[in-house]
Amino acid sequence: MKILYICTHNRCRSILSEAITHYYGGDLLEAKSAGSQPAGRVHPLSVKYLQQVGIPTDNLQSQSWDDMSSFAPDVVITVCDHAAQESCPVWFGNALQVHWGLTDPSKLEGDETIIEEAFLQTIQTIQERVTVLKQIAMLNQANWQDALQRCGARIKS
Repeated sequence: MKILYICTHNRCRSILSEAITHYYGGDLLEAKSAGSQPAGRVHPLSVKYLQQVGIPTDNLQSQSWDDMSSFAPDVVITVCDHAAQESCPVWFGNALQVHWGLTDPSKLEGDETIIEEAFLQTIQTIQERVTVLKQIAMLNQANWQDALQRCGARIKS
């Protein structure tokens, strides 16, 4: 299953999702991430907390969804509410479009402990979702949409 994670700025949630999917997805999942209005850099706390839990951060970059036209994803997953409301590029073609929202830990204010807990919780949530995606990837592709809906993903029409 080829997955493209979309978030408006492609600096935190979609980046975390890409890295975690690479690490835990095995041979079943291939992931990339992009944004409709990329920030041009990965949020430094995304890198910090991925590394803290032992997930490689090499080759992570904030990039535009326009750069993904040759990727041909099977599933496009928006992880922020703003991106979920945007019109996706036509080249997404027949990709299944799903919204699986995440709260942005990089927007929290407070002491370091609160921010760390938010990042680690987001990472844990993504790990759980990747486990589900691996199970779905083993199904016949015709069953992916129903399986995603049963586990709480919102299918975009």
